[in-house]
Amino acid sequence: MKTAEIAQRYLDYFEKNSHTIVPSASLVTDDPALLFTVAGMVPFIPYLSGDVPAPYARAADNQKCIRTNDIEEVGKTPRHGTFFQMLGNWSFGDYFKEGAIRYAWELLTSSEADGGLGFDPKDLWVTVYEEDDEARELWLQLTDLPAERIQRLGKDTNYWSTGLPGPAGPCSEIFFDRGPAYGVDGGPATDDDRYVEIWNLVFMQYEITNVRSKYDFDIVGELPNKNIDTGMGLERIAFIKQGVDNMYETDQVRPVLDKAVALSGRTYGANHEDDVRFRVVADHIRSSLMLMSDGVTPSNDGRGYILRRLMRRAIRSMRLLGVDGPTFDVLFTASRDAMKSAYPVVEADWARISQYALAEEATFLRTLAAGESILEESLVETKSSGGTTIAGSEAFLLHDTYGFPIDLTLEIAEEAGLSVDRAAFDSLMQEQRARAKADARARKRQLADTSVYRDLRALGETGFTGYSDLETESRVLGILVDGVSVDRATTGQIAEVILAETALYAESGGQVADKGVIVGPGYELEVLDVQKPVPGLISHTVEVSSGEVGVGQPATSVVDAANRRAARQAHSATHLVHAALRDTLGKTATQAGSLNRAGYMRFDFSWGQALSDDTKSEIEEIANNAVRDNLEVTTRVLPLDEAKSLGAMALFGEKYGDTVRMVDIGGPWSRELCAGTHVSTSAEIGLINLVGESSVGASNRRVEALVGLDAFRSLAAERALVSQLTSSLKAPREQLPARIAELQANLKAAEKKIAAFEAKALGDRLPALAAAATRIGSTLVVAESLGSAASADDVRSLALQVRDRLGSDAAVIALGAVVNDRPVVIVATNDAARAGGAKAGVLAKTAAGVLGGGGGGRDDVAQGGGTDAAALPAALTSVKDALGA
Repeated sequence: MKTAEIAQRYLDYFEKNSHTIVPSASLVTDDPALLFTVAGMVPFIPYLSGDVPAPYARAADNQKCIRTNDIEEVGKTPRHGTFFQMLGNWSFGDYFKEGAIRYAWELLTSSEADGGLGFDPKDLWVTVYEEDDEARELWLQLTDLPAERIQRLGKDTNYWSTGLPGPAGPCSEIFFDRGPAYGVDGGPATDDDRYVEIWNLVFMQYEITNVRSKYDFDIVGELPNKNIDTGMGLERIAFIKQGVDNMYETDQVRPVLDKAVALSGRTYGANHEDDVRFRVVADHIRSSLMLMSDGVTPSNDGRGYILRRLMRRAIRSMRLLGVDGPTFDVLFTASRDAMKSAYPVVEADWARISQYALAEEATFLRTLAAGESILEESLVETKSSGGTTIAGSEAFLLHDTYGFPIDLTLEIAEEAGLSVDRAAFDSLMQEQRARAKADARARKRQLADTSVYRDLRALGETGFTGYSDLETESRVLGILVDGVSVDRATTGQIAEVILAETALYAESGGQVADKGVIVGPGYELEVLDVQKPVPGLISHTVEVSSGEVGVGQPATSVVDAANRRAARQAHSATHLVHAALRDTLGKTATQAGSLNRAGYMRFDFSWGQALSDDTKSEIEEIANNAVRDNLEVTTRVLPLDEAKSLGAMALFGEKYGDTVRMVDIGGPWSRELCAGTHVSTSAEIGLINLVGESSVGASNRRVEALVGLDAFRSLAAERALVSQLTSSLKAPREQLPARIAELQANLKAAEKKIAAFEAKALGDRLPALAAAATRIGSTLVVAESLGSAASADDVRSLALQVRDRLGSDAAVIALGAVVNDRPVVIVATNDAARAGGAKAGVLAKTAAGVLGGGGGGRDDVAQGGGTDAAALPAALTSVKDALGA
């Protein structure tokens, strides 16, 4: 049974049982405490927590998920994958334990001919929470499971909570017994891989508080509306139904594994370590494909870092399988073909996805080459000093700064007859993980608890009137001070105020919040920010300017009209620039983020190289031509599927409802899904002045522009500057470039002459420096400070000349100087000195340590530097001390 068929059977079954079928949400979640959709429940959290009323009583879905917290287990167990699909059925105050158990058992054990999954009841086990007698009795009543195949387990496995105050409850899990060939008898309680968890039924039954840990909390009482959250692992069901040993051999993953085998020339199943690497490749390529299909691009932080890590682990695994060259073209194509029937977007967006994949692979292959060069220097230095172990800090630097995998460091070191201080490396990695976990916990505490808004959201959605009105009369529904609900706020206090309706725009879609005031009888509030803390609820952060505001009072929201006008201009300008980019660069130049505020717009887009000046001018001209043409701006609210069929562009990762707002500028030329505020015609924008273009990652670029009056002011300032230059340089405007170039050439010539004089002055010191040589043992040593020098190259040249002047006797020259206010030491050795064990790289590193910096290089000549120029004499002394040791 194919994976897609299993998913369809699941959805068909629950649709027949009155469940609303909900499309999968993006892998990029809008939950501020998470980077990704890590579990099937994530899109439903606002409904399960009660923060937002559920739009349906029953639902079912197939949710795509990414989870990398157990990435090291990928390939080693039959069930761990970073990308997985979670089939779920949900009840929001409707059916509870009895319904969940009945549905699960019926779907699992009904025959395939009747639309079920055809599991034999004798192969199934069930666990329940050790104190949940109700669930155990229901399993006995509703199924033919014998009592001995229903096991009681503790909170660590069979109790669910978020780790925060709110809903919680016991779980009941269904396991498939793979048989005696796969492990020991005894059921799921043995925690053996023989028993595969295939379905988890979570009974959200209680309200908890005073949470001390995920499993240590106080139960307040039962929830007024009990919910059901179940999750069936699609890949786990697939490998069982397809008769293979693990998820990597299922129909959506195996094609990538087979391509990796073919590229490597090795045999799957012949070597355990190779098998793990083949599975890592298959898993990580698919995960990367799916992340990029949801708009994630490789970068050095956040979501992009996780994607980059997955892709680089796949490359690393292929190298360890003996493949040093590019492989992504073959591997990603195989994954696309395996996934496109379930997720057509991977084929529709293939041009963009493959562009990112191949660029990232090329970048990392260059990184590996550079890392190998740095590692080679470390190997030589370790050997030359008589050592046998690469320092853990060196391996960590390669891993953390250069992205060089520890596995490759270990392998290359072993080939060179050396080891790596793995314990020190692991300790540094553990410190880094601890810092990351502490940051994540702090972030979760800061952002995740939205329960304070629950009662306010239950009163209904906040009405937004700002598309048509700049003032709206309403009433105060709630006031929060320091996150606590209060009845009133007085002069000078900072508070959150929730109104029934508002004309003030809440920050979203790249557009910043409106400025304005809220006024009512006897009070005035200055609006500092407007946000949507939970879907459907608008909260105004305000400072009480005068009077006292209370819950239930009348309130009028008043938008700052000038600021809104400029914000509308900027947001519409962003749409024009987006359309101009696609006209100029092609359809793969898709939006990756934006920011719009009064007078300014910033637009990030997928593109792998800098834009030429001609290209930037073309984009700016196209956008301003659209302004000149006074194109009509229209908005429509329509079903999401209809908007997409009309070609509306959606922002990757943005969460859209069943109905959306579509903004057209000039018809289909610029057609986007957008909830922001816009001008009525493009001429109202006034002017777009492109002022910047830069990189925001390996595969993304950013353009910045000033809009409207701000754009005019910028051009006026440039005009004044040009006028000043024409006056100062006594040249008309059109001759300014040539005049400035002439001045630069004259300056460069003067600097060259000065450098020559300085170099000659240094060269004149050659005889005196050679004469200053002293002996340390049998080695001639020159260790002198030159004072100030124009460049390190001049110091290096003089050091080599002194070395040559001293002849064939063993000689070490260490010259120090201050270059651009920073101390530099150059060390040079001749053949005889090196034969006696004097290495320039080691000596330069010693000197640099005294200077508060770093250094190193070849055995014959090396450089060190630092920040403490006053320590230069001591640094030169340290070189002599090292030679005399």
